[in-house]
Amino acid sequence: MPSLLSLLLLPTSAVASTLLVSHFEGTLYTLTLSDTSSLSVTGQVSTGGGMPSWLTLDSEAKKLYVTDEAWFGTTKLSTYAVAADGSLTKEAETPTPGGELHSCLYGGDDGKGFIAAAQYNGGAVINYKLPLSPAASTPIQHLKFTMSSPGPRPDRQDAPHIHSTFTDPTSRFLLSGDLGADVIRIFSIDPASGKLTECPAAATARGDGPRHGAFWGPADSADSDVTVLFTVNELGNSVTAWDVKYPADGGCLTLAKKKTIGTLPSGKTPPSGSKAAEVRVRDNFVYATNRFDKSFGQNEDSIALYEIDPATGDFEFVEITSAFASFPRTFEINGDGTLVAVGGQTSSNVAIIERNVTTGRLGGRLANVAVGRPGAEMNEDGLSAVIWNE
Repeated sequence: MPSLLSLLLLPTSAVASTLLVSHFEGTLYTLTLSDTSSLSVTGQVSTGGGMPSWLTLDSEAKKLYVTDEAWFGTTKLSTYAVAADGSLTKEAETPTPGGELHSCLYGGDDGKGFIAAAQYNGGAVINYKLPLSPAASTPIQHLKFTMSSPGPRPDRQDAPHIHSTFTDPTSRFLLSGDLGADVIRIFSIDPASGKLTECPAAATARGDGPRHGAFWGPADSADSDVTVLFTVNELGNSVTAWDVKYPADGGCLTLAKKKTIGTLPSGKTPPSGSKAAEVRVRDNFVYATNRFDKSFGQNEDSIALYEIDPATGDFEFVEITSAFASFPRTFEINGDGTLVAVGGQTSSNVAIIERNVTTGRLGGRLANVAVGRPGAEMNEDGLSAVIWNE
């Protein structure tokens, strides 16, 4: 029989936890991780059509917001109530123009009064007041962007393609990666009205195709007062670090490029069709997923690890490890930092990977489960998002 002390020293991840998953087929799933090696599908609900593409969780209110990437038929933004066991019940929805991807909460008294979503095909940012209701079905703004000529990748950069929306650590600004125009778009937030005011954008290198972003700053390191934005570049297969500056007069946030490093080891050329996907920052480490690089076999792409200098915010490439999934579109680190959930879009699986909280290194696969139908390579099908329900 284990001693009381050994029981108290068990990691919190050994306690049953749940994850929420979306699938492009139009289904949301609840997964239960009963220990670090047993992952199972314990619930599912149909979204009633469309292509659920991203999940944004208000963990305190237990509300899940689901965007719809479909650009045909009836498209919507939906809210689901999340029960203690992770089961989902639709509460409200509002029609949208369609093609919504990544989303984030912002503004209001608590930073959750509004939601903004990226429209890839529409080249726009659209925002709504929360809670969703018939009265709030009209967006606050529908900010559409243009560009004078195609970028260096005309097959992907024929027009602006907004791929993300995320707030800075002060919650005063909202940013978006524009894959088509090779810029990080920046907006100041009016927290009362939810209105966004466009600031000067920050230009990436031509052909980078910025996708998502994550901040690192004083909250992550007691040794530094520097704030850094890390963006993952889908077309450039790289990660860029930006110095973040806040003007004393209350004007716009500005970004100054520090360094760009590839998402594969030095000397390894990204295979044709390979593209970086998601970026996460945890403590003094940055992670980015590679899709279709097949570094660990036909059906196993990779995750790149970088280490951040805790004093300066500079970063260096460390290694790649297996994502234990094909086309890892999405991944998230759990609350205590010991586990990483990876969602393979094409393989349509969720893999749980161990993480060393001291070194930041990722280890072996602890659990795995198939979720819905597998996707086809390079198609918009399969698993679209996975998040921890914490």
